[in-house]
Amino acid sequence: MNASSASTSDRARGVPEFFPPEVVVEVKALACELPATLGVPLSRLSTADVVREAQRAGIVATVSDKTVWRWLHEDAIRPWQHRTWIFPRDPQFAVKAGRILDLYAQRWEGQPLGANEFVLSTDEKTSIQARVRLHASTPPGPSQPMRVEHEYARGGALAYLAALDVHRAKVFGRCEATTGIAPFDRLVAQVMAQAPYATADRVFWIADNGSSHRGDAAVARLRAAFPNVILVHGPVHASWLNQIEIYFSIVQRKVLTPNDFGSLADVEDRLLAFQQYYEAIAKPFQWRFTRDDLDDLMHRLDTREALRPAA
Repeated sequence: MNASSASTSDRARGVPEFFPPEVVVEVKALACELPATLGVPLSRLSTADVVREAQRAGIVATVSDKTVWRWLHEDAIRPWQHRTWIFPRDPQFAVKAGRILDLYAQRWEGQPLGANEFVLSTDEKTSIQARVRLHASTPPGPSQPMRVEHEYARGGALAYLAALDVHRAKVFGRCEATTGIAPFDRLVAQVMAQAPYATADRVFWIADNGSSHRGDAAVARLRAAFPNVILVHGPVHASWLNQIEIYFSIVQRKVLTPNDFGSLADVEDRLLAFQQYYEAIAKPFQWRFTRDDLDDLMHRLDTREALRPAA
């Protein structure tokens, strides 16, 4: 009996298919190729696509989708999934990212932060709508999720500005009609008027490069108003380094989804009430990306760039 007929017979009896390790490795390698590299007019590969390409390439004569799925699952290979990312294009990416990572580790310019120095992460969440549902939502029940009417009337939109004390899990926020320099400065003033920040030796504000706090002009403006404030900009397109974005993701899941409000005032009330609710149960985020990880990332990016074909 040849291998092909044995495999067919085994499958019929429910016996797992056997393939030599080198075949498994080749199929896994094929699954890690981009479809364009294989000459296939697809955006991504399914398990069935991998089977067809393995057969077309002569790696196997026949193999079941289930077997290939099991091989890929062993190494968490999922060619049918994708996610977007932005290649770092800030020439000072490593320097700017390193400063933020140092602050998370409670260091600045090679020295540990003092007991009277604090680190805040800040940003704005824009265009938060009040969607007034045309029919009231119904509560969940046995075998029945909460139900939210699909149609709604627009009740307006606001911006939510917030700052997170990364080492104390304290949140400070305010709602404004829009973003801009004046609303952001009001948030800073709101925080800096409170203890312990008003009398702190230094308060580091980590921010992105949004127009309301961009560049040296923003650094000078805030320093003139609050001499103990040091504005620290992250790299361009690196919001994942800003811990306030983690808090905003929690707000999106726990406060704003589903969006079902009676008015714009209700949106503001819930956002501000959630701050107190959150502080009662929250702990500082366990930030795990360190300078060593940054060095490894930069090395991998440099290697990828070196291997990229010339245009």
